[in-house]
Amino acid sequence: MSDGTTHKKRVQQKRSRRIRAHHRVRNRLRGTAQRPRLCVFRSLNHLYAQVIDDDLGQTLVQASTLDKDVAGKLESNSRANKKAARVVGQLLADRAKAQGVESVVFDRGGFIYHGRVKEVADGARENGLQF
Repeated sequence: MSDGTTHKKRVQQKRSRRIRAHHRVRNRLRGTAQRPRLCVFRSLNHLYAQVIDDDLGQTLVQASTLDKDVAGKLESNSRANKKAARVVGQLLADRAKAQGVESVVFDRGGFIYHGRVKEVADGARENGLQF
């Protein structure tokens, strides 16, 4: 690379930038028993979403592309695309409603609200979760 920055250093800078953004978001958001926090994490290969009650420090429900329920609803093997993200959001909303959760606050985890992160939110809204 022309500027002398190695690939590893760029990846570290990108990760630290996301973590700083996540800390900014978390300073404003707090999940309660009435409105728990819907937290999203995306990796290159998978997507994870949780509904967390921060007062108790407990995960109420979770869904990810690793779930067999999600794999059964996808027509292709790719689990890192927007269709898979929407299915994860829908599954999470169904599980949350079964636990009695109707309304959540959305924690994008420092990721840009775009693409797969947005699809999780849209899928959850589609199945009746209020933001």
